[in-house]
Amino acid sequence: MKKENLRIVYMGTPDFAVESLRRLVEGGYQVVGVVTMPDKPMGRHGSVLQPSPVKQYAVSQGLKVLQPANLKDEAFVEELRALQADLQIVVAFRMLPEVVWNMPPMGTFNLHASLLPQYRGAAPINWAIINGDQETGITTFFLKHEIDTGEIIQQVRIPIAETDDAEAVHDRLMELGGSLVVETVEAILSGSVKPMPQEELISTGEALRPAPKIFKDTCRIDWTKGVKQVYDFVRGLSPYPAAWTELIGEDGRVQVMKIYQTEKEFAAHDLSIGTLCTDGKRWMKVAVADGYIQLRSVQLAGKKRMSVEDFLRGFKAGKEQSVR
Repeated sequence: MKKENLRIVYMGTPDFAVESLRRLVEGGYQVVGVVTMPDKPMGRHGSVLQPSPVKQYAVSQGLKVLQPANLKDEAFVEELRALQADLQIVVAFRMLPEVVWNMPPMGTFNLHASLLPQYRGAAPINWAIINGDQETGITTFFLKHEIDTGEIIQQVRIPIAETDDAEAVHDRLMELGGSLVVETVEAILSGSVKPMPQEELISTGEALRPAPKIFKDTCRIDWTKGVKQVYDFVRGLSPYPAAWTELIGEDGRVQVMKIYQTEKEFAAHDLSIGTLCTDGKRWMKVAVADGYIQLRSVQLAGKKRMSVEDFLRGFKAGKEQSVR
């Protein structure tokens, strides 16, 4: 089959999924439909509907868009079947029911932002950085019943620099993902795919690390951890959803503060964990067991993100301040 005749249905929602769709469209592939999340209510009263990034791109290209609230809805399933797709591609979408992923004759494959079988789940980029990994990557694999467990088609590895945050890794994997999706489609068309069970990539005794969805409570900094662990935690959640802590003033007032960027400082000290140290002008750091976390970019609730230098211009430093 020529690529011009291959009928593709694409499924995705966030910015991460736009690049792969764009590569397919610009590569001359026939995308007969795009499935994405329903428009999200925005504004104070939810009166403004915000389309997903994938929908915005699809509409700009004149592609047919489907936005089911329920992927098992019979009307949606019939509309999807009527598109007569040969292949379905999923990038950063929802878990699909078998009636959907098992529909096209060439199957359904997913692009996942980790080196499967590691980091199955909703937030693989964040957790790889939080755990201090020095390498990550992207994987294409055929869907089956259990989430993120299907046979692997292709993988690409990239290093994680010690200064990388989640945004930097996200953007690199997004670009590489666009290329890998096209390469995977080409391999399927040429018949050169030799899917590999994920079990064959698990070393004896190797523990699988999960990548569960991240909630607000997940993002709270545990200052009892060491310098490197806190440093990795902050960059693994930066810039979104962002690590946070509570700033305790001398008067006992509590303010929520998000932390976006830090530096490591290993040192011996006799301060209590969570003690906030500052010269009131240029630097601010938090005492942890094996040193300090130098704060570089922060945000108080209701305020804008700012450098620590700017923050300290409006912050009254005291001797008995801490975080928790």
